[in-house]
Amino acid sequence: MKLFVLAAALALPIAAHAQTAPVLGGTYKVESHHTLAQFSVNHFGFNDFFGVIPDATGTLVLNPAQGLAGTSLDVSLPVDRISTTNAVLDGELKSADWLDAAKFPTIRFVSQKVEQTGPRTARITGTVTLHGISKPMVLSATLGGSGVNPMTKAYTVGFSATGTIKRSEFGVTKYVPYVGDDLAISITAAFEKAN
Repeated sequence: MKLFVLAAALALPIAAHAQTAPVLGGTYKVESHHTLAQFSVNHFGFNDFFGVIPDATGTLVLNPAQGLAGTSLDVSLPVDRISTTNAVLDGELKSADWLDAAKFPTIRFVSQKVEQTGPRTARITGTVTLHGISKPMVLSATLGGSGVNPMTKAYTVGFSATGTIKRSEFGVTKYVPYVGDDLAISITAAFEKAN
C-alpha cells in the first residue's frame, strides 16, 4: 500500500492536484473519513458484485533516510462495517457462514517489504489476516499526492492500491465456485502525519 514511501525515499515532489509537497518522514495515522476498501466477487458467472468497508484504522511509518526499507504499514478494517447497500446480504456476510464478524472482527494487513516499480508506483508485500487465517498478500500501489490538507491543516499523503486473494484459502468457502473464489480488493487511503 505504500507508494508515498517511494516518493519519500527519492525525496521527489509530488505533482498532486492541489498539492506539490515532498513526502515527509514520520508516523502517519489513517484518516478514516477518506479511506475506503472495496471488494468485488463474481456472482454465478453473470456479473461482478461489490461492497465496501469503511472506518479503517492503522499506521504508516515513512523514513526517507532508509528509503523503501524504512517503510511499514499496519491497517485494519472492521468486518461489522461491511456494506453492499443490501441489509440482508450485509447480514449474511457478517454471519458465521461467511466472515463471522462476531468471532473475527477485523481484517488486518501488515507490510513486510515495499519495492519501487515506477516513479509513483510500488509493490507492497505483506500478510493479510482474514477470518482468523493469515496469508501472504501483494498490493500494487500508486501515490496520489501529499501536502497540507487545506481544510484540516494536517499534512496528508494518499494512495490507491489493488490486490487479489482467494477467499477459500481463508476458510470462507460458502457457494464456491458459484460465487467466485477470487476476491478483488481496491483501496483508496489517506494518512495524516502524527509526528
